[in-house]
Amino acid sequence: MFQSRKERQNEMEIVTIEELVPENHLLRKIDQYIDFSFIPEKVRPFYSEDNGRPSLDPLVLFKMMFIGYFYGIRSERELERQIQTNVAYRWFLGLNLTDAVPHHSTISWNRRTRFKETDIFQEVFDEIVLQAMNHRMVAGRVLFTDSTHLKANANKKKFSKQEVHVETADYIEELNEAVLEDRVDHGKKPLKENQRS
Repeated sequence: MFQSRKERQNEMEIVTIEELVPENHLLRKIDQYIDFSFIPEKVRPFYSEDNGRPSLDPLVLFKMMFIGYFYGIRSERELERQIQTNVAYRWFLGLNLTDAVPHHSTISWNRRTRFKETDIFQEVFDEIVLQAMNHRMVAGRVLFTDSTHLKANANKKKFSKQEVHVETADYIEELNEAVLEDRVDHGKKPLKENQRS
């Protein structure tokens, strides 16, 4: 008997987002070993305590940037789209299946305005890499990232903390270029130079 599965798309199922993310997914491992809780305190000086609209949770913002960097998503608009449809990304960010994904312009505004002329993205990235090294998630003697190398201690019997420095500037510049292209594609004027960085 011929059957079509088309009608099944409208069936209701009760599942948790936890069940939908495979146990061996890389983001589960990152979530298990990397403690992102340092981020809100690190960025607190950039936020107003008593006025303005409620902000996007900085933990979500920086985790979104981490996903973009880690998975090579080179525009904030595309990052928003990917998070809308990727259950593992939603799980990692603490978003339910029906939660709205932060708008790409919100990510861009924070990056270009709130954190303008700061090294906050670099500092957060460095802390994440250091934690990865401490948990032996980084293998080998040298890690190449953005054409900058980091020494990683791969000897499991002798392990030491080392200060790391990886430039995230290339990724930020790619995001700026994507914003410019997107504005042109949508018939908008390019941002002024002081709004780009």
